[in-house]
Amino acid sequence: MSKTFRRLYSVPYFLWIILFVILPVLLVAYYSLFDISGHFTFDNYRRFATPVYLKMTLSSFWYAFLVTFFCLAVAYPTAYLLTHTKHKQLWLLLIILPTWINLLLKTYAFIGLFGAYGPVNEVFSFFGIPAQQLLFTDFSYVFVTTYIFIPFMIMPIFNALEDLNPSLIRASRDLGASSAQTFRRVIFPLTLDGIKAGTQAVFIPALSLFMITRLISGNRVVTLGTAIEQHFLVTQDWGMGSTIAVVLIVAMGIIMFAMSGKKGAGE
Repeated sequence: MSKTFRRLYSVPYFLWIILFVILPVLLVAYYSLFDISGHFTFDNYRRFATPVYLKMTLSSFWYAFLVTFFCLAVAYPTAYLLTHTKHKQLWLLLIILPTWINLLLKTYAFIGLFGAYGPVNEVFSFFGIPAQQLLFTDFSYVFVTTYIFIPFMIMPIFNALEDLNPSLIRASRDLGASSAQTFRRVIFPLTLDGIKAGTQAVFIPALSLFMITRLISGNRVVTLGTAIEQHFLVTQDWGMGSTIAVVLIVAMGIIMFAMSGKKGAGE
């Protein structure tokens, strides 16, 4: 009886996976095999192999790498400090709160902050620095995207640090290891699973961003996500847009498989 109930409980889960994961992916793969006129073809994949789309792919991976790198550089020290502070749950809540705000609202907030007459340029003028063109630059795109994704990097690293056995650190100190050696040989290796989870949570969605590239960088930063949006909404070439989406899905799957291969030492 219990097995029957478990199978019944799993039905909504499998229906959800089939309807909202598997079928949409199959539909995208199906559309990728047709050109703008509706004729069956593999030309979309040949077009993707041209320098224009390959350069766009490299650009997408480069910016996703930059965002992930800066998120990790900020998130790891932040998560480490959180584990050693009082009221850590309150601080964690304050870090998570911005994720409850709509992404579009946060993006428009940064447009106001970085605008020609925004608060940032007002501070510059107060110190005698001429107004700077902050919007529609590579810097603004990386900065805003990093800000948006930082909580998703902090959370898994914080959880990994919280699960760390303190006796291992004390044992390292008793054996004469310095703080730097303890971090390098004990703390960091045992929190690699958290770093991997955070990297996946940041790098994969950063590959396919399109709204921030349009609003913050003014399309100076062109990613695969931007190309998908353009093909579906502007050129109406759903086949090419679907082809780029298929390539992104495959790339994301490879990244997830590569990052989830071997468990860290903390397991």
